[in-house]
Amino acid sequence: MGAGREIRRLGKFSAVGGVAFVVDIALFNALRIEALGIGPIWAKVASVAAATLVAWLGSRYWTFKDGKTNSPALEAVGFFAVNGAGLLLAVACLWFSNHVLGLTSALADNVSGNIVGAALGNVFRYSMYRFVLYRPRGEHRPPRRQRVDLEEGGRLDETGASTDGAEAGSGRG
Repeated sequence: MGAGREIRRLGKFSAVGGVAFVVDIALFNALRIEALGIGPIWAKVASVAAATLVAWLGSRYWTFKDGKTNSPALEAVGFFAVNGAGLLLAVACLWFSNHVLGLTSALADNVSGNIVGAALGNVFRYSMYRFVLYRPRGEHRPPRRQRVDLEEGGRLDETGASTDGAEAGSGRG
């Protein structure tokens, strides 16, 4: 894939993420109000769940449309699993800020959950979407490993057969 195409994909990912981020922040701040009694942790869980639905639709039908699967249900499960891990990063940052650092203001909750947590989660999510969940069909995967026949100086394929026609492990003898 060319650099220009990857930059466009990253721009689309950022736009979809921006919309999901607004959903996340708006819902988080609406739900963390003390009158509701659910607290900042569960408010974050609910807001990320709603934002994830928005992000999945944008990713499937726009950002990664060339890599979407034929099974939307299975794809959604993978997408939500990746976002669950991203949610854990945001919640871990929020928990650390609240329970270790003792910072419990609305500003501290937003910085830890919506800035630090979101930044860490975005790097993780893009990597997982791009290289695992939405890898375009036909995109070349590098070989997992290549064996080398040190006695002959030749290379062996995955089965142990020599790529230069000699038998594996035949040695010089």
